[in-house]
Amino acid sequence: MPRSILIPALVALGFLGQPLLAAPCGNTGSGFEAWKKDFAKEARKAGVRKRGLQALSQARYATRTIAADRNQKSFRYSLDKFMQIRGADTIVAQGRKRKARNAQFYATLERQYGVPAGVLIAIHGMETGFGNFMGDSQVVSAITTLAYDCRRSDFFVPHAIGALKLVDQGAITGATKGAKHGELGHTQFLPGNALTYGVDATGDGRVDFYNLTDALASTANFLRQKGWKPGKGYQPGEPNFAVIKQWNAATVYQKAIAIMGARIDN
Repeated sequence: MPRSILIPALVALGFLGQPLLAAPCGNTGSGFEAWKKDFAKEARKAGVRKRGLQALSQARYATRTIAADRNQKSFRYSLDKFMQIRGADTIVAQGRKRKARNAQFYATLERQYGVPAGVLIAIHGMETGFGNFMGDSQVVSAITTLAYDCRRSDFFVPHAIGALKLVDQGAITGATKGAKHGELGHTQFLPGNALTYGVDATGDGRVDFYNLTDALASTANFLRQKGWKPGKGYQPGEPNFAVIKQWNAATVYQKAIAIMGARIDN
């Protein structure tokens, strides 16, 4: 799903060594090819290797991404309308069934990371309808377009570097599809967060965000690393509610996840 205010800006992700000199941004696609050449120098200095640089060279200006970034209405809705439009009742009903079918899986995640099943299931349902639609935009093209776009370049540059490093690692390719803002997998990780918090829960030597086990373990790990306190509440005013903000900065989204999570868990 498109998100512009999702996940707070990673001004300095751990994988970035020294600060990068910014390639000049633009507000139309006309300067994108020239920007890519400048950005390739920054990426190389940040440790991006051959495969990542090749993916950057093949990236195309994503006009649908820019259109989506300029037209995000749902986060301005009231909580009731937001939940109605996002299908909260359906997410809860299906979420309860998913939890019952895979009780041991979710119990294991909670033991390891302290995050209750309801929260993870609510995020999964909200982001991709439980994996039914994980996006139709090329991740690298989308995220580099947003890094180039002047509106929020500082926010997206670290994620663009992250995407190219994921290509280097074999976690994604230049053709991997995700959401229009470059989010990927079952729970729509922004690439920099995917690189930092990804977990190989299947033990196959690769973090695969399109694999449910890896994706939900990575989501739980993200929340735990952002301060989730095991056994504490996550409703507004409770200790873990603020951690949901780390996943998505929209208050209406945070409240919806808290409500749906509690309904799924109870």
